[in-house]
Amino acid sequence: MPVMTPRVAPRAKDTDLTIQAPARTSDAVLANLLVDFYGLMPGAIAECVPDTAPIKDSGVFSPGFALPELDERVLAFFAAATAGWQRLGAYGGHRLSLLDLTGNPGTRTTKTIASLLIVARAVEYIRRTGEPIVIFSPTSANKGTALRDAVLRAIDAGLVAPEQLRVIILAPRSCELKLWSSRLSTDATLRGLNPLLLYTGDEPEQVKALGREFVDEHSAGLDANLWFSLELRNYLVADTARAFFEQRTDPTDAPDAAPRLHAHAVSSAFGLLGYHKGRAVLEARGEADVRTRPASLLVQHLATPDMVINLRHGDFDPAHVPPYELDGGVFVQSSDPRFPEVTYALDEVLDPTFYTRAPATSPAMNELIGRYGGDGVVVSLAECVRRYPQVRALLAGTGCALPADLRTLREWSVVMAMTGVLNAIDRGLLGAGWDVVVHGSGCYGTADYRPMEPSAMTPVATVADIAEAVRCR
Repeated sequence: MPVMTPRVAPRAKDTDLTIQAPARTSDAVLANLLVDFYGLMPGAIAECVPDTAPIKDSGVFSPGFALPELDERVLAFFAAATAGWQRLGAYGGHRLSLLDLTGNPGTRTTKTIASLLIVARAVEYIRRTGEPIVIFSPTSANKGTALRDAVLRAIDAGLVAPEQLRVIILAPRSCELKLWSSRLSTDATLRGLNPLLLYTGDEPEQVKALGREFVDEHSAGLDANLWFSLELRNYLVADTARAFFEQRTDPTDAPDAAPRLHAHAVSSAFGLLGYHKGRAVLEARGEADVRTRPASLLVQHLATPDMVINLRHGDFDPAHVPPYELDGGVFVQSSDPRFPEVTYALDEVLDPTFYTRAPATSPAMNELIGRYGGDGVVVSLAECVRRYPQVRALLAGTGCALPADLRTLREWSVVMAMTGVLNAIDRGLLGAGWDVVVHGSGCYGTADYRPMEPSAMTPVATVADIAEAVRCR
């Protein structure tokens, strides 16, 4: 299926590709994406969720979408939901801005926002019914870290007791170095209540099917409501706040606004889908013009370029990856500008966070790009390494500032997104004069966290292993 890319024009030969510094590098506009837009959350929930009532039927549980009142303890709990909006300067005739979603020092990723909202819903249910909840989530790393951080914040804020709200995380072995230590792993009691399970199989994405199977077979065996939280709508609602923040800070329908594109490193594109849901809420309220809805740029890596392939061709056939030739120890190609010109490996895992194959979200994202414009691009480690000094200069002074030594970087989302944008500009994939907003969805290095202690992780390979680990807390 061909993708529609309205307003796309090839790059002119005389385009200035030097970085132009922003006039004021320290002018980041800050917001709390949950507290500041709490009044819009009911509309966001209605846009994303057809039935908001709790579910408790045949082993399927959801606490519903009721949210707690913003009392002092809830405000303290939500304090980590920070975001920043900052100009980065210009490149190739395009003004660049950063939507920094990494403000929580306990996670340094956007998964904080959705995790806080998920836990807030659990807290409200527990307060209302007195019934305990165990959240269960497969993860590549960041969702799990954020859920563990949110549960600990709820306990520390006095919203729940440790026995009332617990979390079980199932992560693939390939992501072990991206799992963060916290008091949930160093405190013996909390560690027992909140196990972290490390899947030892060869296919990282298998954690999703294994987790679903465990919940289906063993939810009745726990002394609490078992909530399988890995569901699209749980993340869409929180991500609507990105659109609310943009419209308050840098509205797309301002008199001097240029056409705009949002760029995001994606596995399933939850963040961009949630952003578009937020735009729909604003447009329905008459607070934003659908004619100025931004385009979208999907950025992926070679291990899982599925959304870009599906956008361009309508299927997930890896045969659409262009042919590469070995040249001087690296692989090169020049036939498809949406794929890396150079890569160290043809199936390269640039960051194990991006592990989803054939995501069910592709049709929805294709439809949005077909309607509002945009494209997709795949980047390689070689391209990110080459761009690293340039990207680091652009991000200097922001909340996504990069370490001098790229070997210490553990979360590559922002570097991937920035590299994808710069490549797309160089290759003429963006509309002439478009402003670009880069979603800073994750950025951390070895200096930002303490890795999970090996003793706090339980190896599992089967559903039976999970059941034994959870019941032998």
